[in-house]
Amino acid sequence: VQLQASGGGLVQAGGSLRLSCEASGRDVNLFAMGWFRQAPGKEREFVAAISAAEGTTYYRDFVKGRFAISRDNNKNTVYLQMSGLESEDTAVYYCAGSSRGYLSRRQSEYTYWGQGTLVTVSS
Repeated sequence: VQLQASGGGLVQAGGSLRLSCEASGRDVNLFAMGWFRQAPGKEREFVAAISAAEGTTYYRDFVKGRFAISRDNNKNTVYLQMSGLESEDTAVYYCAGSSRGYLSRRQSEYTYWGQGTLVTVSS
């Protein structure tokens, strides 16, 4: 299984970006998918996740109402729509896949990781 994240870039505070994560490989539509981020000098942290079957979503409090995770199983792609971006959202964003299928914020639950895409929010 391979994950390819894209869509990062430079955006002004208050702006929007949509990240994409294209998955290839066997049974990826059965995977729960998550987005994590790592800001400079900080540990990687959970952002959002979406389950495999019902598309149930789960967010960290600091992105609720601003970010939305979705998936298109026909395209094997997961999205993270980000709006109302703040300078604190500056980070490398990683997508990850869990063959267990259920929602989790634990990095250890995710077996497959993309390479990361950089989001920079200027104030």
